[in-house]
Amino acid sequence: MSETGFSKEIVNVNERKFIVEMLHFDNGNFVSVYEGSKKIGGMIASINTGPVPTTTTIIPAKSDSLFLKLIAEKIATNKKGVCLVTASIERELDTESTKQIMNKIMEITEND
Repeated sequence: MSETGFSKEIVNVNERKFIVEMLHFDNGNFVSVYEGSKKIGGMIASINTGPVPTTTTIIPAKSDSLFLKLIAEKIATNKKGVCLVTASIERELDTESTKQIMNKIMEITEND
């Protein structure tokens, strides 16, 4: 984790450029993934207070809602806390893009 509690990474895959920004807190993370202009998109929150995280949609996603849910629940579980994830993606993610973005996000959270 950077000393400011903020991380920013670029993921280039299949001629698309995704920006991953993350705010780090002791009890969780706020994750933003965007392609193109920096916007708030679909948003999901997950909290881990027991054996299974509780997840809710704050802003419905046009697509890739499963992607948001997976990230939020995985981070909330790993941190034993809260995770909010937002994504503004120009067009639906393919499998390879999803895997690379997910891997980058998990790499960032493991290092914070």
